[in-house]
Amino acid sequence: MAVKNVIIAQSGGPSPVINNTLKGIIETCLQDSSTFGTIYGGWHGIEGILKEDLLNISSQDKREIELLKTTPAAGSIGTCRYKLKDGQNKDLDRIIQVFRAHNIGYFFYIGGNDSQHTIMKVSEKCNEYGLETISVGVPKTIDNDLGDSEFKLIDHTPGYGSVARYWAHNIQNLNEENRGSSPADPVIVVQVMGRKTGFIPAAARLADPNREFPLQIYMAESTVSLPEMAENVNKYLLEYGRCIVVVSEGFHAGDLGELRDAFGHSEYGASRMSVQQVVINYLNSAGLKARGAARGQVPGTDQRHSMIYASGVDLEEAGMVGKKAVEIARAGENGWMATLLRSTGPAYEIIYDKVKLKDVALSERNFPEHWISDKRYDVTDKFINYASPLIGDEWIRIPLSNGIQRFTRFKPLFAEKKLEKYIPEAY
Repeated sequence: MAVKNVIIAQSGGPSPVINNTLKGIIETCLQDSSTFGTIYGGWHGIEGILKEDLLNISSQDKREIELLKTTPAAGSIGTCRYKLKDGQNKDLDRIIQVFRAHNIGYFFYIGGNDSQHTIMKVSEKCNEYGLETISVGVPKTIDNDLGDSEFKLIDHTPGYGSVARYWAHNIQNLNEENRGSSPADPVIVVQVMGRKTGFIPAAARLADPNREFPLQIYMAESTVSLPEMAENVNKYLLEYGRCIVVVSEGFHAGDLGELRDAFGHSEYGASRMSVQQVVINYLNSAGLKARGAARGQVPGTDQRHSMIYASGVDLEEAGMVGKKAVEIARAGENGWMATLLRSTGPAYEIIYDKVKLKDVALSERNFPEHWISDKRYDVTDKFINYASPLIGDEWIRIPLSNGIQRFTRFKPLFAEKKLEKYIPEAY
C-alpha cells in the first residue's frame, strides 16, 4: 500500500489521559513516513470529519505534541457527542468523500462503546465503496463499561484508572473533613459519575481498603431504597457518630427530570435535580440519629479532567494502547480495536492485543454482581484487588509556566477544503 494520510479523532466524554493516547498514535505514525503520510486531527470528532475540518498535526511543533502527555480533557483536537445512527447514509457517504479527497488510508477513532460503533460503521462503508482505508478503534471511557463482564475483551479502559485515583484521594480528604466537622455535619453525601455501572463509585473504597472509614457506597446496581439507605446511615451514626455516603449519579432515587445527550445517555449534570440533593432531602426529613444535618456536594466534570490526580499507570497504558493501534493499522488489519488484557500471573502486567470492532461496538459491561457486598452498600475485596493496581503509586510531573499548568496549544493549521460545505445529517 502506497503512503496514505491519517485521520485521528475522538468522541464522547474526555479523560485526563486521552491526549496521551493521541500522542502515542501521532508519534508512532511519525516514526514510519514510508507508510503514514500527513496526520490530521478531526476537529471535534466525527463532526469535524463531516465538515472537512481537518487539523494538520504533522505541521505542529514537536514540543506541543510532547505536551499532549500531560494535557487533560479534549481541548487539543476536540471531541463530540455526534452519533452515526442507522439510516444516516448521507453522513457515511460524506465521510467517504472526505477520505477520498484527502487521500486518507488510516482512520483512528478514540472513544467508548458508541465511538467503536461509529468507526465500525465507517469501516463497513469503506469496504462497501472499495476504499482501502484501515479503520482502527482505540478504547477510552472513564466509566469502564466498554467490553464484556468477563473482562476477556478488555480488562479496563484508559481513563478509568485516573478517575478511580481521583476518588480514592478525594474520599480520603472528605473523611478528614467529616472527622473534624461531624458534630455539626455528621453525614456527608457526595455524588459521583457513573450512569449505569458502578465502577466509578466503587473506586471510593480504594481510599480505605482496610475499611476503617464509616463509608457507604451506593451504585446504580445496589438496588437499595431510600428508606433502606436511611436505616443504614443511622446504624453508622449510632456506631461511629458520622457517615460518608458515596452515591452514583445513576442511583435510583426517583424522577430527576434528566436530559439526554445525542447518544441517548442521561445528562445528570444538566438535570433539574441531582441524586445527592434527593438523598440529602430524604435523610434530613427522615431524621438522623445524631445532632446536625446531612450535607452534600457534587463535583462536576473535574473528576474526568483533573490532571493533578491522573494515574501514572493509566497515563502509560493510554499511550501504549495508542501505539498498539498503529501497529494494527500498519499490519493492514481493518475493523479492529486495540485492547488491554491482564496477565494471569501474580504480578500486575498488561498485554496489548486487538479485538474485533463488532464484538465491542455498543457493548455495555456491567459491574459484576459478585463484587457487590452482601450489604449492598460496599464492594468486595475482589474489586479492590482488581482496581488497586490501576491508580498507581506516584504523582505525575506536570510542566508549569509562570505557576500555571502548560498544556498543548496546536496552531490552527487546517487542511484546504476540497469539497462543498456540508451540514451533518442529524443537525
